[in-house]
Amino acid sequence: MPTATIALPESAHSLTDHHLQRPFLSQTEREAINRGRWFAALTPSLRHDIFRLGRITRYTHGQMIVEQGDLAQDWFACASGAIRFRRTTPSGKQVTLAYVEPGIWVGEAEVLHRGPNTYDAHAHGPTTVLSVAEGVFRQLLREHPEFGEALLTLQARRMRYLYWMMEDMATLPLRARLAKQLLHVLRRFGERAAVPGQRGAIGLALVQDELAQLLGGSRQRINVELKWMEREGIIGIHQRSIVVYQQDQLEALAQQE
Repeated sequence: MPTATIALPESAHSLTDHHLQRPFLSQTEREAINRGRWFAALTPSLRHDIFRLGRITRYTHGQMIVEQGDLAQDWFACASGAIRFRRTTPSGKQVTLAYVEPGIWVGEAEVLHRGPNTYDAHAHGPTTVLSVAEGVFRQLLREHPEFGEALLTLQARRMRYLYWMMEDMATLPLRARLAKQLLHVLRRFGERAAVPGQRGAIGLALVQDELAQLLGGSRQRINVELKWMEREGIIGIHQRSIVVYQQDQLEALAQQE
């Protein structure tokens, strides 16, 4: 049974020498973080201190950023590329939980709890991460009273998103959930179609096993649904990518009960 991928990134086999990296964000990376809706709502002085006190690290594709079970030491944001979050179950099965695009912050719950990481995080393609160490994170909380309320807002948004996911799992058929997932990665990692019918390539490598894990279905069922969408002319499955040809039809599928 063929495996569909979504814009496979360039492979890299050597680890990054962090001592040789530039200790600053590029303009594009800084703009990506500033565009984040939550981060953009922070006060200018708080944003300035996060950039000033943060640590920049560049990773190659597949390189581990944090490891499940290790003590959480950083609050961090994706500045470029993507971050894949994965959890290993007690039986040893590895499950992909989510992909994070530039501008998204993660890890505050583990840092506040002073507990272990509940997931692995790996770079997906060449990826830049801005990290704030646990001690600096607490310093920001002391020096910027508004930071605590902002973190509560961030957690509330995450909870709403989880409730929406649970509702989708309970009420939507697999085809609708798959359509929503393809739209999700298209809008966050790809070229969003400007008008209905315009093709848009999805810029995220995502094999069918991972789609199945994200959607709570089997690889076989995901393959059946992808092939149906391809026959209907909604998407094209290529050797290295999925291309959306009919975004309006994908959106209609995502709304079906």
